[in-house]
Amino acid sequence: MKPFSKIGLGFASILLTTFIHGPVAAQSEQWPSTGLNKVAPKIAGMPMVLDRNLRNFDDLDFHVYSHEDWKNLGKSHAADITVHYPDGSTTKGIPAHIKALEGMWTFAPDNRIVEHPVRFGTADGEWTGIMGYLDGTFTKPMKMPDGRVVQPTGKKYHLPMATLGHWNKEGTMSEEYLFWDNSTLMQQMGVK
Repeated sequence: MKPFSKIGLGFASILLTTFIHGPVAAQSEQWPSTGLNKVAPKIAGMPMVLDRNLRNFDDLDFHVYSHEDWKNLGKSHAADITVHYPDGSTTKGIPAHIKALEGMWTFAPDNRIVEHPVRFGTADGEWTGIMGYLDGTFTKPMKMPDGRVVQPTGKKYHLPMATLGHWNKEGTMSEEYLFWDNSTLMQQMGVK
């Protein structure tokens, strides 16, 4: 098992224990999905700090990430953010995070996130969990880590992804855990 997998599993266990045994803002039927151009409804009883962090995350995915609006990444990310990626790598700071993300648009210029069917968090707003979908079309050549270039297939992808965010008192994430399956992405794009 890769070191990240152990960290990810351990973190998930802690987070689930917190949600099961600790204070949670609302029950699942009170967590409506959100999407691009859909205003997130106010949830009765949701603490303001959690509502703020979830709305901030919606803006991050639907606008900042999807439009590569990196100048506004600091609205949701601390300057020294630590980000953990599905392949086990980690970056420190906003510039390194941007560099790691930019590759998504080299092979799919229409890469975007347009819905969050699942979004929740702890009552104190310190942790949020978001599930969404990465959508795009494989229309440009993709350079692989080994130097090989894969030609575009024109196929679309609709990739499930999740983000666990650890928020600081300033209202930005100080740590972010990103989860998606690269194998599923390659299969959806028709890459063997």
